[in-house]
Amino acid sequence: MVPWGTFLSPYKQAVDELKIKLKGMRSQFGITGSTSPIEFVTGRVKPLASIYDKTLEKGIAFEPSQQLATELQDIAGLRIMCQFVDDISTVVNLIRQRDDLKVIEEKDYITHSKPSGYRSYHMIVEYPVETITGKVEVLAEIQIRTLAMNFWASIEHSLNYKYKGIFPEEIKYRLQNAAEAAFKLDEEMSSIRSEIQEAQVYFSEIKEAINPKIRSTNEGKERE
Repeated sequence: MVPWGTFLSPYKQAVDELKIKLKGMRSQFGITGSTSPIEFVTGRVKPLASIYDKTLEKGIAFEPSQQLATELQDIAGLRIMCQFVDDISTVVNLIRQRDDLKVIEEKDYITHSKPSGYRSYHMIVEYPVETITGKVEVLAEIQIRTLAMNFWASIEHSLNYKYKGIFPEEIKYRLQNAAEAAFKLDEEMSSIRSEIQEAQVYFSEIKEAINPKIRSTNEGKERE
């Protein structure tokens, strides 16, 4: 049987490479002077304990195998944070257009939220990893959400472990209310998006104006 370290190595490589590429998308918007729809990017390989829980849930053997690689589509996971809800569709379209990966499946939990109130946009992609033994096609899950959605999801995830997925009715009710409040916050922020972005640009310009080191660095870049 293949050791776990060997089995998971391509997933780690996929996460590392995709993080660099997705962060590169953010940088390219800055270079062109456009506002990036991407706030920041994180990534991880699912821990063995979580893989074990998933195998129990799906009724498959807890061992490195092609079945495991096929059934568990989120062993490699990336998360893209956006400031505004509208940015999510922009990021989704950018990922669809890429030639270095293939979109296998999409799940829109923003338009159709889960009963718990969970909102996020999920994309399963197939990404080729070049290893010393050849090319390996790795499945990875990319979650795209706003900062407010991520805050709610992080709290819900922690509570889910505490209550082992069976929430007391009061907690469930409060979580659903909190999810709606978070989404209303996102909608409010979207309604004044132009004002927020103008303020952010203004703030950056003020920082550059009062800091000669930043100003001289930017002027040097322009000359290059």
